[in-house]
Amino acid sequence: MDDIVKAALAKWPNVPHCHGWLGLDARGQWYMRDDRVQAAGPFARSKGSPLRHDKLIAFIHRNYAADELGQWFFQNGPQRVYVELENTPWVWRLQPDGGVQAHDGEPVAVRASLLDEEGRLYLDTDRGIGLVHTADMALAAEAVEAGRWQPEAVRVDELPARYGFVRSPEAMKKAGH
Repeated sequence: MDDIVKAALAKWPNVPHCHGWLGLDARGQWYMRDDRVQAAGPFARSKGSPLRHDKLIAFIHRNYAADELGQWFFQNGPQRVYVELENTPWVWRLQPDGGVQAHDGEPVAVRASLLDEEGRLYLDTDRGIGLVHTADMALAAEAVEAGRWQPEAVRVDELPARYGFVRSPEAMKKAGH
């Protein structure tokens, strides 16, 4: 977490949390969701406006974390902005040399691979569970064919409980949790 964020938290410890305004899609793209977009439906149906400002995206990446309930958020100064997830909290990018990077560009170590009922590939890593980016499936197939990964079958709806994350903190808040 950035030092400036830590200082803001210390100075203003009781700023209300923000829900529904930020989303991460299955390709690692961030979206801003205003009132109109939120009223149109959940994140998977109504994404909002993609963020394009590189410095803002880098700031989000440096201050992206999960709380004790598995709800992912971006700590924006003193305000916690909870993130709506289209799928998982991480999106993995595969590298030609066999390496794997998170959507924030940081390298990860793969522990296991999983394949859901729709053919999507997930990797369990030292940073948690994430979805392999669709553009990298040829590299993923090479890793499977070479025996580096042996995907285990998994149902997509089992992933949040199994790996301890919440896809929609906004829905959880509305349900009274």
